[in-house]
Amino acid sequence: MTDKIPQHIVLFPDGNRRWAKQKGLHTLEGHKKGYENLLDFSRWCKNRGVKVLTAFGFSTENWNRTEEEVSYLMKLLETGLINNFEKYQNSEEYKKEGIGVRVIGQKERLPKSLQEAIERVEEATKNNDKLFLNLAISYGGRWDILNAVKNIIKEGIDPEKIDEKLFETYLSTAGVPVPDLIIRAGGEMRMSNFVLWQGAYSELYFCPKLWPDFTEQDLDAALVEFDRRARRFGK
Repeated sequence: MTDKIPQHIVLFPDGNRRWAKQKGLHTLEGHKKGYENLLDFSRWCKNRGVKVLTAFGFSTENWNRTEEEVSYLMKLLETGLINNFEKYQNSEEYKKEGIGVRVIGQKERLPKSLQEAIERVEEATKNNDKLFLNLAISYGGRWDILNAVKNIIKEGIDPEKIDEKLFETYLSTAGVPVPDLIIRAGGEMRMSNFVLWQGAYSELYFCPKLWPDFTEQDLDAALVEFDRRARRFGK
């Protein structure tokens, strides 16, 4: 066991398409497997005492992918949310998991049916407090910062009253602690326009495994590494 457990983990579940290609499968099969692994990862985090998980589901740049892939991802997210909502409604065991779900990002760009599914799940799980899951859909770190600036301007707030604490209340992650640990699977080593403000002092952990192959043991390895590090926050 580790002594220090991160209260907030950010996850890049990267490598779904490459995983499918390596196995001679359609790209869409990789996304399906990746989504299933995300559900498992959420439970692993909850069981280890993590309080907040923010997972990259679909970025603002992902809209540039093929119409077939975008459409499939939107449907996968919608179906996944609805299926989990129904399980939550019908299973006492599922309710005990206590995972609260919130979607962050440009919800207005999403298909209407997906927006409705999001509203249902957010409302049904709003009082759950064992793990808080932020699912980033049509999200980008630059968008998040610009959106916060626009809303501050709209409200006519005195510039002299704007500090970091106030600014963070206008970000899409308002109300949760900043990330302690950022885990990126898939072998890439970059932030890819995700939680740019929030991740300023987060510990970074890169796993070479493609996301569908990421296991519970890989999470434990990341937690051991986090426990080993001395966090100085620039001091």
